[in-house]
Amino acid sequence: MTKGNINVSVENIFPLIKKFLYSDHEIFLRELISNATDATLKLKHLTSIGEAQLEYGNPKLEVKIDKEQKTLRIIDQGIGMTGEEVEKYINQVAFSGAEEFLEKYKDTAKDSGIIGHFGLGFYSAFMVAEKVEILTKSYKDEPAVRWICDGSPEFTLEETTDKTERGTEIILHIAEDSTEFLEETKIRELLSKYNKFMPVPIKFGTKTHTLPLPEDAPEDAVAETEEVDNIINNPTPAWTIAPSELNSEDYMKFYHELYPMQFEEPLFNIHLNVDYPFNLTGILFFPKLSNNLNIDKDKIQLYQNQVFVTDEVKGIVPDFLMLLRGVIDSPDIPLNVSRSYLQADGAVKKISSYITKKVADKMSSLINENREDYEKKWNDIKIVIEYGIITEEKFAEKADKFTLYPTTDGKYFLWNELMEKIQPLHTDKDGNTVILYATNADEQHSYIQAANDKGYEVLLLDSPVISHVIQKLETTKEKISFARVDADHINNLIKKDEPVISKLTETEKESLKKDVEDAVKDAKFTVQLEDLDSSDAPFTITQPEFMRRMKEMQATGGGGMFGMGGFPEMYNLVVNSNSELSNQILKTENSEEKETLIKYALDLAKLSQNLLKGKDLTDFIQRSYKQLEK
Repeated sequence: MTKGNINVSVENIFPLIKKFLYSDHEIFLRELISNATDATLKLKHLTSIGEAQLEYGNPKLEVKIDKEQKTLRIIDQGIGMTGEEVEKYINQVAFSGAEEFLEKYKDTAKDSGIIGHFGLGFYSAFMVAEKVEILTKSYKDEPAVRWICDGSPEFTLEETTDKTERGTEIILHIAEDSTEFLEETKIRELLSKYNKFMPVPIKFGTKTHTLPLPEDAPEDAVAETEEVDNIINNPTPAWTIAPSELNSEDYMKFYHELYPMQFEEPLFNIHLNVDYPFNLTGILFFPKLSNNLNIDKDKIQLYQNQVFVTDEVKGIVPDFLMLLRGVIDSPDIPLNVSRSYLQADGAVKKISSYITKKVADKMSSLINENREDYEKKWNDIKIVIEYGIITEEKFAEKADKFTLYPTTDGKYFLWNELMEKIQPLHTDKDGNTVILYATNADEQHSYIQAANDKGYEVLLLDSPVISHVIQKLETTKEKISFARVDADHINNLIKKDEPVISKLTETEKESLKKDVEDAVKDAKFTVQLEDLDSSDAPFTITQPEFMRRMKEMQATGGGGMFGMGGFPEMYNLVVNSNSELSNQILKTENSEEKETLIKYALDLAKLSQNLLKGKDLTDFIQRSYKQLEK
């Protein structure tokens, strides 16, 4: 038997491990199972290159709880260790056996799937255990050994006959403050969270399996049952399989495996698979998002060689793709010892750029393969595309190939198609192309109708980030501007070199404007007279494009230097000086009648903009009924 002190630079390293090494004590199980998986995959590699002369077979890991003994065991059938290797790998803290293995076999072990990068992983056991035992027997013809440590730097190491099968068994004697890890439900929860897709089968207890009845069995026959291993993981998840070997049903099945509580089917998926200049695999799913910016539920999951690391993937996945779901697996993502926080470096930036490019390429192929189907899905995916345009420059550069601009009458245009369609009619007197849009087809119906009557196309742009998208397009495209249809009278939105005829003299206009301002008495409204067609609405309410857009951008994170928070609503009340109502207001001599006329017209204009509410709406309805009774 050997006794000695573990080679550590700080005598009290175990209290430090327990307190500081990991932010969450539950990580210990992930670390120990990762080590057991490494040991199994190392054996597989050595047998495949002929260095280990034995049958690999179908090894599995096993997790066992003994509540009476207060122990938790992690058992593997992997490479095992000799006494010398235990001395080297366990007693010399921060010396990673996995790293040495990869260095030794770097030419042949590239795809062997070794997880470990950190020598401290094993010692996470001391966060929950007052004593840890290792029973291990190497695949080499050497005696099994037992290593015991009670959380102090002292250990014992001796040969034993208690283990005859190849592999390693870690026995944790659970501490009094960690007895939750002796509960079956807790361990099952952790195995499901961290080890659901580990590459080696993991047994956790048994389950009853009902055997199928023979075809000629009598009707009253009772099926036999048998106890079988309860394998809690899927060792070959979809992202580890070549895309050519998967169909749409396989992807859907995997999606529901990732998100058991998500019942709605995703729209489509993107299979990631790259091995140069970094290793990365994964599958991203586009869920039905519509205008939903909620990214807190069902996040993308990050794995390292099939071990769950985190679902906080900021820095790996570009911001706009955090709206997606799925999984990314890469051994090249740098992690700290807890494997919980990502460090920004060159590899991460390359991975982020690759994912961005892959998504852009997928969008292009989808619209080219089936334009009709892509148009049907546009409302559910547009928020991702539009968010990408405003946050990711490289994505924005490709976006014209797959960004759709729908109109209020159900047509869809790519950017070049839109320009070809509208430029002849939408170009104003200064040579700028004005793109008209609405954000709510019902509320802005009268304005849309007025634009359509002049032959103009009106886009329906209703996502919560559309003001940012418009701002981006106006700064990157030449001689174009956007105007919401209710931002001004249609004649002013696209100004043409057309003569304007006025029925009123300048004196009459000044009198009309004063009459309206005196009756309205509302600081929210700026009265402006326009010489419009006599058939146009007498009163129209518009909201200045710049003011409204800045407020919208501020509401969704933006607005820049203008600081529009708390800024009051401002509207223009456009009075058609050529309308019959304007003439009637001027002719009405009774001041009360004149005010009633103006307020009634204002209420109608408010009603068309959904601005007539509360007491004003009630009063308007009552006045209208009285008018009917006359």
